Amino acid sequence: MVELIIGNDGKRFSGVTSTMLQVLPVLRREMETVVLGPHHLPPGVPTVSLPRMIRICRRLPAGTPPPVFHARRNKEMVHAVVARDLFRARLRLVFTSTAQRHHTRFTNFLMRRMDALITTSSTAAAYMKRPPDAVIPHGIDTKTYRPCHDKEAAWRERGFPGKRGIGIFGRIRPSKGTDLLVEAVLPLLDDFPDTSVLLCGKTTAKFRPFEEELRRRIRAAGKEGRFLFLGERPFAELPGLFQAVSVTAAVSRSEGFGLTVLESMASATPVVATEAGAWKDIVSPGEDGFCVPVGDVGAIRSALRRLLADPANAAAMGAQARRKVESHYTIEREATALADFFRTV
Repeated sequence: MVELIIGNDGKRFSGVTSTMLQVLPVLRREMETVVLGPHHLPPGVPTVSLPRMIRICRRLPAGTPPPVFHARRNKEMVHAVVARDLFRARLRLVFTSTAQRHHTRFTNFLMRRMDALITTSSTAAAYMKRPPDAVIPHGIDTKTYRPCHDKEAAWRERGFPGKRGIGIFGRIRPSKGTDLLVEAVLPLLDDFPDTSVLLCGKTTAKFRPFEEELRRRIRAAGKEGRFLFLGERPFAELPGLFQAVSVTAAVSRSEGFGLTVLESMASATPVVATEAGAWKDIVSPGEDGFCVPVGDVGAIRSALRRLLADPANAAAMGAQARRKVESHYTIEREATALADFFRTV
């Protein structure tokens, strides 16, 4: 009997998709689970259409607990509300909010229709008009995202220039702070001639002028060969890239949760993160990375300099970051917490 239905309306791969995919295999071991929508799923995951979900939930035997529908997007909440309130499907509705901004009237309306709300960080909770029923941070698959024995070798094997790299992962756009990293790192490259910058993420048509301006600034500084624009890479390639870089820069102006920090830390790569997303809840400055004010180019540059100037300390911070993830941010912990909460609902 189905216990959990997971909304999956994201045709475009996003951070929400990534978090769902990473926790899904473990959650399926905890509860009988189906997914509403086939997008980006690995083979073998059972899926269901909206009409079939409604039929299943209307025909549940008397006394059977209704399944929980877990939504992470507005459209998924709409599907759940329509199924329950218009078509009398027996469902309990749960929404996870990661947004660090005030919700629209429509989103707040949908959230009021939920049976329970989850958030992933204390900062996101502060933006919710209705207090969350649980705070459950995301976790990481520590078998997929794991340290490598030799970062220099991993960097060299991929044919990247220099001996080590700074990585930034996510779509190239102002909200991700790509320009902040470029501005912060350009003055450092003369002091660290063995270091290059890896920009991994898609640029949509709307932000191509933004990328072109970044490239213009890099050319003007004479550093074209030190920046690698990889574009969007397959999901399976990302763990190896997190292993290969020596530092991850997560310098967004705004975030939901921001899984890249945990992906980096699980790979024993120290991070320079802004106080966006859940990052100030996760990063212990000076121990497993640095957390700096949003938009502060000088603070980003200073933190990068400290890590680049002392590779041994950077490696020790990366090792501590890995230990923190193993203790507090595994997908097993997330899945267990979610399953326990869904059962109470």
